[in-house]
Amino acid sequence: ENDRLQIIRMNQSMCCDIYKNSQDDNNYKFAPDEVFNSLEETSDVVNQIIHAYDSKDGPFVYAVIRKKDNINLGYVQLVKIEEGWEIGYHIAEIYTGNGYDTEATNLFLNHIKNNMNLKQIIGIALASNKASRRVLKKCGFELIYEGAGIYHGRKRKIIKAIKHL
Repeated sequence: ENDRLQIIRMNQSMCCDIYKNSQDDNNYKFAPDEVFNSLEETSDVVNQIIHAYDSKDGPFVYAVIRKKDNINLGYVQLVKIEEGWEIGYHIAEIYTGNGYDTEATNLFLNHIKNNMNLKQIIGIALASNKASRRVLKKCGFELIYEGAGIYHGRKRKIIKAIKHL
């Protein structure tokens, strides 16, 4: 945590906020598999996330909380992929433009560096997602690929960036 944000494990009491945050236009556009259709579906996914904390393979998904008012802004995550580990992040659209994505991602990267034996992290985004590209750049990721790739099950134009820890 820092002065503004806290990154914590998700729990069932967060389901309403997680569901609401999943409904913004950016999720539909950039992460459609992270849009939930109901509170029941959200609860099921949160249960899976909670159980994954005890595994070595994750995914490891944590809530980003604004400390001054205990608002759930979104999440950061670490997901195992073929090339290693991918970092992900999402701040609900109504809270964007305040630096929360970059701040939360940097906090999470520090946690990963200090608590996991990883040498590098990969960031993947749609090439058209300017905000995500900006976060990766501000967090010290280096662009390693731009072109066709599979993104959420569909062939799209993507970028891949890497950060050595």
